Amino acid sequence: MLSLLFAWALAADRLARWSITAPLAFAIAGIVLTRGYDPAVPLDLEAHSTHRGVELVLAVLLFVDATEAEHYEELEQRSVGEGRLLFLALPVSVVLATLAGAVVFPGTNWWLLGVTALVVMPMDLAPISMFLRDRRVPLRVRAALNIEGGFSDGLISPVFVFCVANLVSAHSSSFADLVVHALKEAGLAVVVGIVLGYLASYLVRRALGAGWASAGTLRLASLALPFMAYATSVLVGGNGFVAAFVTGLCYSATAHAVGGNNLELVHDMAQLMAFAVWFTFGKLTADEFGSGIGWGVVLYGLLALTVLRFVPVYFAVAGKGFDRPERCALGWLGSRGVTSIVFAVLAVTQLPPEDGRFVVNAMCATVLLSVLLHGISVVPVARWFERRTTGVTK
Repeated sequence: MLSLLFAWALAADRLARWSITAPLAFAIAGIVLTRGYDPAVPLDLEAHSTHRGVELVLAVLLFVDATEAEHYEELEQRSVGEGRLLFLALPVSVVLATLAGAVVFPGTNWWLLGVTALVVMPMDLAPISMFLRDRRVPLRVRAALNIEGGFSDGLISPVFVFCVANLVSAHSSSFADLVVHALKEAGLAVVVGIVLGYLASYLVRRALGAGWASAGTLRLASLALPFMAYATSVLVGGNGFVAAFVTGLCYSATAHAVGGNNLELVHDMAQLMAFAVWFTFGKLTADEFGSGIGWGVVLYGLLALTVLRFVPVYFAVAGKGFDRPERCALGWLGSRGVTSIVFAVLAVTQLPPEDGRFVVNAMCATVLLSVLLHGISVVPVARWFERRTTGVTK
């Protein structure tokens, strides 16, 4: 894995000219190196260490997304409608994906369909990262996608944990007990996140003001925070994902005020972890589709990437400053990636084997199609916006 990382670092810019992104490269490497009975890189997805490692990946990613809050607030001055994307379009998309699953996979448990919908619907920006830096695209479109991609996983994660718990404990716990337990976990996590986030902010500012630390050394403090938040919350019986996200929100202002690339180290760590997740995705894809792929998961993946997202997004942002082409772009460019992969791996480690495989099949089909379709379409969409702007100017 380290050799692969080294090789990627040497050739990243050259590969980018051929539209070979890091997610694609590491996914292909995962397929090649983990397949067969005697793989070059053995990877046991059912091991307890894998489960815990994937949870830490999600905690760090949630923390990083939350620490971008200051940046998002700057973007929000030029863009409107993000609240509609997160609190209207996203829940509607999840509900529609659950209903679509019932049609495509008749007879499947409703909780399993809900878990699958929560896995395949959260947006991830990695497959369209170049699009988000393309100045040919209107800033309000890029800003809306940035904000949605940054916060959708934080909103989905506690619901995902609740649905998985309900599916696992359906015969041993009542629905009311599970709701109470989920609320207790979320409440404890929020308290941990707020206390840890603001305490860390206070200590960092005091240490910097007293000359005990510099902006450069405080990068280590930022790196430690998501791990501390996750571990502390789990220790007291809270949801580690929620705690990491809330800690990031509370620490965000201090991190940006300190300067000196205070978040650079934790961002690099998140990127490394994301590479590992894409490598794992290659393993999952090789295992699930080595002998073929069913039409049902392909259809479900296409629906998740198209109508199930497009329709809610298109109508949710109507009248919020986006014209029709911009609403179409927002609806189409809902790429899937690391968040879906992490959720699917967590499902595999917690659900019965047959249920876990069902979720992974749907995720693999959806993410593969996303990498392909969104990777192909981002450049034409950007060029279309450029021609449209030029035409308006003339």
